[in-house]
Amino acid sequence: MSESTVRRDAWGVPQLWAPDVVALSRVQGKVCATDRAWQLEVQRRRSEGRLAEHLGAAWVEWDVFARRARITDTARRCFDRLDEETAAWVAAYAEGVNDGLGDALARRAAPELGALEPGHWDPWTPIGVLLTQHLLFGTLGDKLWRDRVRREAPGAWELLCGPRHPSVADWDGVAASGSNAWAVAGARSATSRPFVAGDPHRSLELPGVYQQVRLACPEFDVVGIAFVGVPGTPHFAHAGPVAWGITNAMSDCHDVFEEELRRSADGVESREADGWAPVTAHHEVVSVLGGDPVDVEVVETGRGPVVVGEVGARCLSVRMVPRVEGDAGLAASLALLRARSAQDVREAWRGWVEPVNAVLTADRDGTVLEFTAGLVPDRAAANREGPVPGWEPRHAWTGYLDHAEAAVTDVAVHANHATRHTAPLGRDFASPDRAHRIADLLAATPRLDADALQHIHTDTLHAPARRILPRLAGLTGLTEAAAALRDELLAWDCRMDADSALAHRYAVLRAALVGRLCRLDVFDGLATGSGLPRIFDPWMSLALRVSVRLEAFLAQPPEGFDAAAELAAALEEAAAAPEARWGERHRLAPIRIGPPGEQPPDRVGASGDRDCVFATSSLPDSDDLFVQAPAARYVWDLADRSRSRWVVPHGTAGSAGSPHVDDQQPLWLQGLLLPVPNDDLAEGPCLD
Repeated sequence: MSESTVRRDAWGVPQLWAPDVVALSRVQGKVCATDRAWQLEVQRRRSEGRLAEHLGAAWVEWDVFARRARITDTARRCFDRLDEETAAWVAAYAEGVNDGLGDALARRAAPELGALEPGHWDPWTPIGVLLTQHLLFGTLGDKLWRDRVRREAPGAWELLCGPRHPSVADWDGVAASGSNAWAVAGARSATSRPFVAGDPHRSLELPGVYQQVRLACPEFDVVGIAFVGVPGTPHFAHAGPVAWGITNAMSDCHDVFEEELRRSADGVESREADGWAPVTAHHEVVSVLGGDPVDVEVVETGRGPVVVGEVGARCLSVRMVPRVEGDAGLAASLALLRARSAQDVREAWRGWVEPVNAVLTADRDGTVLEFTAGLVPDRAAANREGPVPGWEPRHAWTGYLDHAEAAVTDVAVHANHATRHTAPLGRDFASPDRAHRIADLLAATPRLDADALQHIHTDTLHAPARRILPRLAGLTGLTEAAAALRDELLAWDCRMDADSALAHRYAVLRAALVGRLCRLDVFDGLATGSGLPRIFDPWMSLALRVSVRLEAFLAQPPEGFDAAAELAAALEEAAAAPEARWGERHRLAPIRIGPPGEQPPDRVGASGDRDCVFATSSLPDSDDLFVQAPAARYVWDLADRSRSRWVVPHGTAGSAGSPHVDDQQPLWLQGLLLPVPNDDLAEGPCLD
């Protein structure tokens, strides 16, 4: 075929064929705009810091941050340094988006666009979208949190930021944890060929940040999960003879520097080791729908853009690898599409930048590899804790850390936890509970097939409950209702199922304990607003920070916290709570950036919880609503790609009225997967 072809399966998943890789990228961009027109425009304006001019004052703080972080300038810098082929590939995607947005507006295919008339995608806009998705995915928020604790509640440092009690499994990776991935070597496979499976967890948006797609041209035929607004399928894909999946390696790839800035006759200057030096500074204006424009001073020192504070006051800059290197890893994304073996995948990932990923890949010939990929700065240990003085040379970057890799002969499990590969790269990791549970489930079946792997995704065993609830056994002086609940909880299977009344009671008990801990005097300085932009509120949540260290507080109670008395009071509160099921309390609250006046999406109850394999991570200060959850699930079968499976939380489309806006959600809730598309792109049925 010399013409580009677009076909869809019964769930609206696009299958694309084009005569060459650049033409294919153009088609991918156009189809993405057809399906996600409103979302793409929101993503572009978000990366440019221009949401408030169309959506109002609620977005001013984000726009100011995006301008100060220099997202667009970094994207352009990265684009200008691409090799010729990769630049053409990225630019073609942007051209396709422009074509698709124009068509969507003309056909009124996306009614929301009436409130946000499409603008123009520059060749570097896809890079800006990618940078925006990952800017807060690293360690910036955690370092700002530790800075706040050190400055506002120093007496709480050891409790909230110090080493954990050795008898518990609490860990501090709260922002980007929940993802799972596992690989099965042929020796453990029912087909004698490997499997790769997993479920990336992110803050769920509506529509989702991921899009299922099949990309085919004479060079390759790849089924994968793409970032909306970005070409390729870098994170999760099956290319026929090889497949791969990733989790966040939880590495420390951002540094925060304390800056001293002053104004002089020549402009703004920063303190350096040998005196004062001029910095880059200019002003931009954020327009606001229905409000006054906001002047933004954009300042960049030799470390990086200043994102917190003003000239003459305490300022913090952030140093990010893409800005330092002028590289966002897009060349690796293109190379991955051409991979034909596990070694090809390994070589392609050598060009990745950030966030740093833990990668699992397997090929049809039986090779299974695990490794980390991305750039982690080599610098002083103090840099990992929080802001460090920018003018002190000892905090400068000296290079990048090496990565480890290994062959897998049985199974491998990645779950944002510290492993021999990831531990040297970071500070804050997820609890090992999910990894241990997945390993146990894999070990329970001698010969694993796709069905067995699919069932792992929605396992709801909550390991922390198994360790916390035995502490109730010795409590005395309880009311009859509380004593009865204690006995029920001690006999409970600790599964956070949506229809479980005991899971609900346990959650009430847990929330009561967290609330009591948060009211301790030692945490007083952290109970009010942080003074930082609201975009950092999730990292500044005292309740969240206490909840992830709850076991440590029970094992070694802080001064003023009588663990037995507080457990008894929390148990009484749980016994007195109204009858309910976990799914009535634990509901998905997806992030929806919609047009002004749009009603918020319905909230649906779901199983799972933080530290379950089905990691629907609650917000303890929001009545157990959750935002973080599996953004996709997949099982890649290397014996036969057509037997591979996947699902997303909503659907392929983004505009109301499409049958594919949320048609996959019932399957996602139940743990069911769909077959990947496998049409003959030359002659198969066209479902457009």
